[in-house]
Amino acid sequence: MKPTSQADMTALHHFDRRSLTAMPWKNGGGVTREIVCQPPGAGLDDFDWRVSIAQIASDGPFSRFAGVDRVITLLEGAGVSLASGDGAVSHRLSTPWQPFAFAGEAAIDSRLLDGPCDDFNVMTRRERCRASVTVLRGDVGQALPSASAGLLMSLQGAWQLCGAETVSLAPDQGLWWQAGAGRFGPWRLTADGPQAALIAVLIEEV
Repeated sequence: MKPTSQADMTALHHFDRRSLTAMPWKNGGGVTREIVCQPPGAGLDDFDWRVSIAQIASDGPFSRFAGVDRVITLLEGAGVSLASGDGAVSHRLSTPWQPFAFAGEAAIDSRLLDGPCDDFNVMTRRERCRASVTVLRGDVGQALPSASAGLLMSLQGAWQLCGAETVSLAPDQGLWWQAGAGRFGPWRLTADGPQAALIAVLIEEV
């Protein structure tokens, strides 16, 4: 694995969840805050990978994405029940910070459990790339391997990410990268306490 070079660090993109632009859904059932969509300029029909935070405000169908794998993680709120008519998906997304994977082409209806909820969404085009989504805790030292693309965001507590240089993340802050032909990492991660949590998305080409 090739470690991150100082030259590559310019491709790290920092973000703060609180400053992301909210865009309403077409059906009025919620809003989406896009963090990253790759490659640059891609839309919902031709992206390779996309990460966003959505607020689900009412019951209704999920948008369908043929050929796309999805991972959804509850961030805040009581959660949502997800079910497809064919029975392939039947899941109660009610425990925060537990990723749930499903196929984007599934016809899924969502039902709020108790009011609006915020969810972290990762989508990858199946024929091009795949995503590993994990939530790391601050009770022990953590490490992540290098990856050609990915995203890290603090869910709770302060984190230090050590690669070619040290990056600090406060709650709701994160970074993402797209290294092209190279790779970023490996990362060593330390947190300010056992209650800290960080969501990690590593993207690899298939």
